[in-house]
Amino acid sequence: MSTKVKQELSELIAQATAGDKAALETVLAGVQDLVFNLSLRMLGTFHDAEDASQDILLKVMTHLSSFKGESAFTTWVFRIAVNHLKDYKKHMFARLPLSFEFYGDDIRSGKVQDAPDLTQNVEKAILAEELKLSCTNVMLQCLDSESRCIFILGTMFRLDSRIAGEILGITPEAYRQRLSRVRKKMADFLSEYCGEYGKGTCHCASRVNYAIQNHRISPDRLDFTAAKPSDIAVEVKAAMEEIDGYAQQFSFCRTYQSTERLKRMIRDFLNGPAFSAVAEA
Repeated sequence: MSTKVKQELSELIAQATAGDKAALETVLAGVQDLVFNLSLRMLGTFHDAEDASQDILLKVMTHLSSFKGESAFTTWVFRIAVNHLKDYKKHMFARLPLSFEFYGDDIRSGKVQDAPDLTQNVEKAILAEELKLSCTNVMLQCLDSESRCIFILGTMFRLDSRIAGEILGITPEAYRQRLSRVRKKMADFLSEYCGEYGKGTCHCASRVNYAIQNHRISPDRLDFTAAKPSDIAVEVKAAMEEIDGYAQQFSFCRTYQSTERLKRMIRDFLNGPAFSAVAEA
C-alpha cells in the first residue's frame, strides 16, 4: 500500500471515529468482502456468514478508535474477525459437526441412484456447479476451527506467515508447518474421493438429486452460483511464501462480493437509531 493510500485511509478512519457517517460507511465497505469471505469459509453457509459478518463489522466500527496504525488495517480487521469466528457457536455446523470420515463414508455408501428427480426444472449443470462449490466449502467444516482458519488465511487470502502468525498469535514457523499439514490433509482427501478436484469417483452431476434430497443444495436458492466474484485487495497477500506444492490444488477457494442482504443490514444499521448510540459511546 502506497504512502498516499495509507494517509487517505488514516484520514478516513479519523473522520469515521469523529462521527462522520459517510467516512465510516466507506471504511466498512472497504473490508466487508474480506470479512464476508472469511466468515463464509469458516462457517459454511451464506446465511450464517451474513449474520457473523454483521457482528464483526459492528465490532470493527465500535473499536475503530483503538486502531493505531501499528499494523495494516486489514491485519487489524482480520484479527477481530478471526477471534470472533474461531469460537462462533451460532452457525449450523456447530450443532451438526462434520468429519472427513463422515464425508468419505457418504461418498462410498450414499444411495445416489435411489434419489428421485428433484431438480424442479433447473438445469442439472447449474445444480452440479452449485453442489461442487457448496461441497468443497462445507468440506472445510471437517477441520477444527484453528486448522480451518489457517487453511483459509494461507490458501484463500495467501497471507505471509509473519502476518498470519500475528493474527493467530503463533510464530511464523508454527503457522507454516500447520498450513502445510492441513493443506496436505485436504489435498489427500480430494485426491482420494473427489472426481472434480482429484482422482476420486465422486462427480457432482451424478449426486445432484441425492444432495437436494439431503438438503445440501436447493434449486430455489443457488447461493454460490448466484454470487458475484470479488478480487479482494489485501495488501499483504502478494508476500505469501511458497511453502509446499499444494497451492494450485484449491481453485475452489474463490472469493465473492458481499451479499445484498449483508449490505442492506449494514446500511440499515448506519441509518438507524443504534448508530447514534454507538457513535456517542
